[in-house]
Amino acid sequence: MAEELKMTQGAKCACEAAIIGLYACAGGSNVGQMANKVAVELTKQGRGKIMCTAGIGGDVPGIIKSTEGTDEIVAIDGCPLVCAKKSLERAGFTVDKSIVITELGMKKGGSLDLQESGVNEIMAKVGDALTS
Repeated sequence: MAEELKMTQGAKCACEAAIIGLYACAGGSNVGQMANKVAVELTKQGRGKIMCTAGIGGDVPGIIKSTEGTDEIVAIDGCPLVCAKKSLERAGFTVDKSIVITELGMKKGGSLDLQESGVNEIMAKVGDALTS
């Protein structure tokens, strides 16, 4: 009985949801902050799990290991510099989906304080991008 229990403890149920790692830019601009806000909101909605992008660039062993355990990697960048995506690729990971906030119609610049209406608009567009 104990042997059977040990064997089943490590087994993963086929019905479990995939682990979607969300790696946001969080750069020093409005679009960078929007990228981070989007990752937070997607995590709250259960559509993925926000992960530490800075830890990827810093080659932090635990964060690298967590990334290796994801089923899908989504980079959410604020602008065309795609720093989150490049950090992941430089660390040897394949980015499954790349979302760039400026490509969704938000202009870079302006205030770091995000407006709720803008967050809702970008969230809707990100939702569409994730399902396509």
